[in-house]
Amino acid sequence: MSHPVVNISALKLNSFGPKDGSERFGASIGEIGEVIGSKGLGAMYVRVEQGKRAFPFHNHLAADEMFIILEGSGIYRFGDQEIPVKAGDVCAAPKGGPDTAHQLINSGDSTLAYIGISTMPDPDIVEYPDSGKFSVTGIAPGLDFWSAHFRHIGRKSESYEYWDGEEG
Repeated sequence: MSHPVVNISALKLNSFGPKDGSERFGASIGEIGEVIGSKGLGAMYVRVEQGKRAFPFHNHLAADEMFIILEGSGIYRFGDQEIPVKAGDVCAAPKGGPDTAHQLINSGDSTLAYIGISTMPDPDIVEYPDSGKFSVTGIAPGLDFWSAHFRHIGRKSESYEYWDGEEG
């Protein structure tokens, strides 16, 4: 079993974001939940530099999330709101439709650091209102989003009829 305690300063941080050196997206992320042996509750430590955001604006249809701001400041996009946040603030991101879509943006003058906590439903469906995409992920034990057993990212316009391809 994993050790049930980890200090944030001991986490291995991995670069996260588009491989093209995006101006908008980029973060350093350290896994917490997996490191301490959590099975049904995920947690990660996220560091975002000035002007960036770690993730696209999105909402989960099955997962609830919460963000605890540890340092820095930024904007919390939530539905159609933009809410200033700073160290000590806690942000809710309940499951739901685009009205619960969320994103943290570092609009401050120093690094924004926060802990993201999430229920871990399997499968999960995520919508991305800014780009009109969705993702469906069936993770399976021991895997993450990127190595999931089943993962599809698409747009609703690519939809098929229920019986398409079933008659031969």
